[in-house]
Amino acid sequence: MPHRERTARAEADVQRKVQREVDAADEARKAKGNGGAVQTGAREYPVPPFPKQHLPKPGDELRVDPPPMYDAPYYRGSQKLEGKAALITGGDSGIGRAVAVLFAREGADVAISYLTEQRDAEETKDAVMREGRRCLLLPGDVSRKDVCDEIVAKVIAEFGSLDVLVNNAAFQYHALEFEDISPQHLDTTLKTNLYGYFYMAQAAAPHMKPGSAIVNSGSVTGIEGSGALLDYSMTKGGIHAFTRALASNLISRGIRVNAVAPGPVWTPLNPSDRPAEQVSKFGANTPMKRPAQPEEIAPAYVFLASPHCSSYITGEILPIIGGY
Repeated sequence: MPHRERTARAEADVQRKVQREVDAADEARKAKGNGGAVQTGAREYPVPPFPKQHLPKPGDELRVDPPPMYDAPYYRGSQKLEGKAALITGGDSGIGRAVAVLFAREGADVAISYLTEQRDAEETKDAVMREGRRCLLLPGDVSRKDVCDEIVAKVIAEFGSLDVLVNNAAFQYHALEFEDISPQHLDTTLKTNLYGYFYMAQAAAPHMKPGSAIVNSGSVTGIEGSGALLDYSMTKGGIHAFTRALASNLISRGIRVNAVAPGPVWTPLNPSDRPAEQVSKFGANTPMKRPAQPEEIAPAYVFLASPHCSSYITGEILPIIGGY
């Protein structure tokens, strides 16, 4: 047999040996299982499966099981927002509540707007006040321009200024078939998620001084899309585009505009959206095999809101998606 042929066969034998070794390792790992959810924080977070639950809209945090974790006990404030006034839409629960607590811990007075979730809002207010800051509760439908104007006016009247706006209020409801999205369904999603952000920013911007910041809540669905959340994905992609466009428009005034784009987060938004069976597995398909808790997302809002941390950052979309 020619030397060249012997060499080729030897190489083929090596390749098959490598193949057998890797295949055996794969089978052994499959039999062993992939292990539990990844824990990378200062404390342990809940993992799926969760109790099956399907909550009525708009979704009350006090009914979510297990309760979303928002208080971030290991987070230490360092005056990143000292003396500032912040307005957070959808601040009664979920990410909004966690952001309100950390903003207060960093020295800001906080106003929160919400739709009708009064008990959730009162709990958020109590949490803010435990941090030693003032909290203003402002119920109302942010999809209406007159409501946004009124909310901002009340913030200015109470705090005397508005330094940080967090657009976070959202409506989300799944539809397995494209044709199942009714005009009213589409209208509710667009008006809450797009009109609400636009009107609130439009009302706030005239009162914001150089060094102020707007932080919008985007989503991984605005980057990758979601087949069962067509309208929601469309609005979140729109929020990302709005963020970049508004950043360009307001930079001459010294106002920075950025967005956080979370992956799955354990908030009332999802148990009030998905069927109970899907809720029990929520977040299990991420590389970390669990959803984020609100307190894991909130520090990103502090970072983007604080001129001490992000003075040269505007027009950016920050994904926090658990390793996707």
